[in-house]
This record gives sequence, C-alpha cells and structure tokens, in this order.
Amino acid sequence: MAAPMSSRNRICFFILWSCCLFTAHAYIEGLYCGLENCYDILGVTRDSSKSEVTKAYRKLAKKWHPDMHKKAKAKEEANQMFLKIANAYEILRDEEQRNDYDYMLDNPDEYYAHYYRYYRTRVAPKVDVRLVIAVTITVISVVQYYGAWSNYNSALNYLCKDQKYRIRATEIAKSEGLISANKKRKGKSKEEIREEEEATIRKIIEEKMDIRGGYSKPKVTDVLWVQLVLLPYHTALYIAWWARWVWRFNIKQEAYGDEEKLHIIRKFMGLSQAQFDAQEDHEIEEYLEQELWIKDNFTEWKQQKEEEMKSKLAESARYKMYRRYMKKGGAGQISFGPD
Repeated sequence: MAAPMSSRNRICFFILWSCCLFTAHAYIEGLYCGLENCYDILGVTRDSSKSEVTKAYRKLAKKWHPDMHKKAKAKEEANQMFLKIANAYEILRDEEQRNDYDYMLDNPDEYYAHYYRYYRTRVAPKVDVRLVIAVTITVISVVQYYGAWSNYNSALNYLCKDQKYRIRATEIAKSEGLISANKKRKGKSKEEIREEEEATIRKIIEEKMDIRGGYSKPKVTDVLWVQLVLLPYHTALYIAWWARWVWRFNIKQEAYGDEEKLHIIRKFMGLSQAQFDAQEDHEIEEYLEQELWIKDNFTEWKQQKEEEMKSKLAESARYKMYRRYMKKGGAGQISFGPD
C-alpha cells in the first residue's frame, strides 16, 4: 500500500500540474492557428525574418495548392492544408498580429487578454485615430458654422417681419434716400420695386440692429477648429487676466470697475458671456444701479424676482388651468369628458 502524500509533496504536485495546465493552454482553439503552432506550420522559427516567412509560405503554397492534386481525397486534404498555411502566413507576415501571437506564446495564462488582442485587429478598422479625430472635428465645425448662419438668418427674417423694426428701418431708408416715396420707377415692375425695398430693409436691419446671443452674426473665430488652434493663446490670456485680477483686487484691494462688476454679476447668474450679452442695455444698467456684484444684494434681488414671478404666475389664467390640471392627476389622470 502506497504511503499518503505529505502536504509539502501535494503543494509541489499542484504547482507542477498548474504549469502543465498553462502550457497545454498556450494554444487556444479558435485563435490564430488554433491548437497548432503557426511557426511549425510554415516550418520557420520565431527568429525568422519576414522575407524568410514569405519564402517558406510560397514554397508550401506551391506544394499544397489544390490545383496540384487530381484525386478527390488528396485534393480535399491539400485544400485544408493550403488554408492552414495561408492563415499562418497572414498572421506571421503582419507585424502587429505576429507580436500578439508571440505574446500569447509567452503568456499563456492571460486567457481573456488574448481574445481581446486577437479580435481587436480584426474588428477595429485599421484607420489612424488622428485622422478620425480630425474628420470628427471638421464635421462638427462645419455643422456649427452653418447652424450659426441658420440662426442668424432666422433672426433677420423675424426682425424684417416685426412691425417695430420694419417701421424703424423704413424711416432710416427714406431719410438716407435708399427708398423713394414715389413708387413708380421707369423700367421696373411693382414686384421688382418691392424686392428692392425688402432687400434694403433687410440690409439696414442687419447693419443697424444689434443682434446678440445665439442669434448674432457668426464669426470664424467661434468655430471649433479655430478655437482649438487658438486654445494656447486663449489659455495664456486667461492666466494673464487671472493674475491681473488677483494682483489688483485681492492684493492691492482696488475698487471694481464696470467690467469687473458685470463679470461678477454674470457669474452669480450662471450665464455664459453670449447669454449675458443678449440682455437689453437697460437691464445691464439696472444690475449696476442695484450693485448686484455684492453677494447680499444679488441674493435679495434674486428672491425679489422669484416672488414677482410667482405673483405673475398666480394671476395667469393659463397657469391656474395648469395647476388645476396637475391637482387632478396631471398626465396620468383618466378623463370621461368635461367636468
């Protein structure tokens, strides 16, 4: 009867068994050359150069090409062998795949990593990431630029139809002699005269009216590509501005100017520069008069505005209907007709 194994012997046996297990799994079925070695299939070594791999492949491909065999059984065997040789060659001739395959041979225990490396080269397109990023930024820039022009034209169309702006533009055009009071012009139909007047009114509105915010006239400097190119410049400007702010107002304790006051107010409101610029001039003056750059004043002003909004909503018939609607259950209520 054999003596039982000691704990020390069992540990040694487990380590040896594990090493054999990992070695057996150095080749993974379904990956690369399956359970065979790609180098052995082509009859080359890991030190063989790319030209040596190509030479070995051509020699074997000529030998095992299906057209070189006439009998059906031999032809089928040659076809399978030819596919195996071609697969091994495709793996070893590509530097990236060959490196991944060598990594699998050297690290058989990284089972799932090998699947990732294998399918990464087959699923992912071989496109330079820098080219993809450049194309993406270009598309975004084009859409951004044409979208800005679309918003700007929409704003102009609206102002041309608005009676207040239209009357003002017509008065300016008449005062500058761009539109004649006499509607009759030689050689021109009424339709042509009307189109000229519309074009003149649109031009005056475009030049005289200040369209701000998201509907302002597009600038090339607002495009994403230009913004990225100018990013180092803008970063340097921001650092210089921040250092100047700290030096003047934190260290020297200077009084704020109007520009600095409006900057603080805009930050309190949580608005972007474009949103803040879209506000009317009298609103900006009101902010300065009420000294909203002081935190306590801004908090009091904000509460007051909220109370005014609540009062307006309470007096609004539409809001009262909405409140009754929500009190009855809102969108989830079941209605069987009028109350």
